[in-house]
Amino acid sequence: MSSRKYFGTDGIRGKVGNYPITPDFVLKLGWAAGKVLARHGSKSILIGKDTRISGYMLESALEAGLSAAGLSALFTGPMPTPAIAYLTRTFRAEAGIVISASHNPYYDNGIKFFSNNGMKLPDEVEEAIETEMEKPLTCVESAMLGKARRIVDASGRYIEFCKSAFPNDLSLNTLKIVVDCANGATYHIAPNVFKELGADVIAIGISPDGMNINEQCGATDVNLLRQRVLTEKADLGLALDGDGDRLILIDHLGNTIDGDQILYIIAREALKQGKLRGGAVGTLMSNMGLELAFRDLGIPFARAKVGDRYVLEKMQELNWYLGAENSGHVIALDITTTGDGIIAAIQVLAAMIRNNMTLHDLSSGMKLLPQILVNVQFSGQLDPLANTKVKQAVAKVETELGGRGRVLLRKSGTEPLIRVMVEGEHADQVAKLANFIADEVKNVE
Repeated sequence: MSSRKYFGTDGIRGKVGNYPITPDFVLKLGWAAGKVLARHGSKSILIGKDTRISGYMLESALEAGLSAAGLSALFTGPMPTPAIAYLTRTFRAEAGIVISASHNPYYDNGIKFFSNNGMKLPDEVEEAIETEMEKPLTCVESAMLGKARRIVDASGRYIEFCKSAFPNDLSLNTLKIVVDCANGATYHIAPNVFKELGADVIAIGISPDGMNINEQCGATDVNLLRQRVLTEKADLGLALDGDGDRLILIDHLGNTIDGDQILYIIAREALKQGKLRGGAVGTLMSNMGLELAFRDLGIPFARAKVGDRYVLEKMQELNWYLGAENSGHVIALDITTTGDGIIAAIQVLAAMIRNNMTLHDLSSGMKLLPQILVNVQFSGQLDPLANTKVKQAVAKVETELGGRGRVLLRKSGTEPLIRVMVEGEHADQVAKLANFIADEVKNVE
């Protein structure tokens, strides 16, 4: 078990102005990261950010810390998280840093790192950075200080990379697409990618003001996108989140297509094209309908813990290319190294064009099963998950579902809650069974 003090599963995140997202902490973090990464011989770190107002303050603090440790900063300006993973590799930088809190509100922010291969930093490097954080800050001699420069063509490079993932023999010129950039890091990139591939693009969520990122828009709130798709009679809508690593789709009828359905479409198309390696990875929260649909297609399926970090670990362990969370993180390791909303969208669009099918028809082969989640508070004195009566209730429900449904009990990582999740083919039955287990959890004393 990791004993990391600052790094969570997705870097360091919190409310701006509250520890650890403060200028002094981030300055020290930049210095500590610089001390650790400088040992590897390179002298430059790529720094990108989303559109939060706090990004200016935090990138300045990072730059000062890195410079004091003798490393130079390469600034990209607002840039999607997956773009930094890609550009870190192409610039041969020692590491990439993203200043973003992803889908969170504007008053949160975070710092996450990519290693020189575009993957998240190994645990041992994060732990080495934390060890340096405990030491007093020092400064290299003036002649050794790092410099800073801005990369002017970063967005153009990433746009070309995204376009290269779309088959050369296909075009999007028959599609009308609404693209919601969540007033985030993709605002100047995603619309251009789809326009240059031939689509008729209506772009929304492209007016960031530092405080409207993810606000009633993007992948976490698709109501505006749904209305626009229906009003414009568009073929589909794409919703990205604030840092561009999540994708949720809206079909021409206004239905939401989530990460599970996106994974189904991409995996089935890869199978059809003879390009599927192994199977696909979901999470403990992936809908049972995805598992059943893959079973019907003969596609192996594995579940990882919730979190794109764990999905990626499971993919690497199995040597598979595809994985996703139902929240819209989709990872395609044959194309890139991390979750990328634009790359995921391109794969779905290619499947639509190649099969001459609507998004609605492409996703209809997978039936999402009704899923009920009941949160039950517990005192924390006893572990309800180890209780005999709770285990018996779970076993009884699983027997009743008969292999066409699923039960998952897990503790919340942040609150004294047990999350009781039941899936099955009939909504009424699922609700009744979830409440049956929840009642047993409540009775644990």
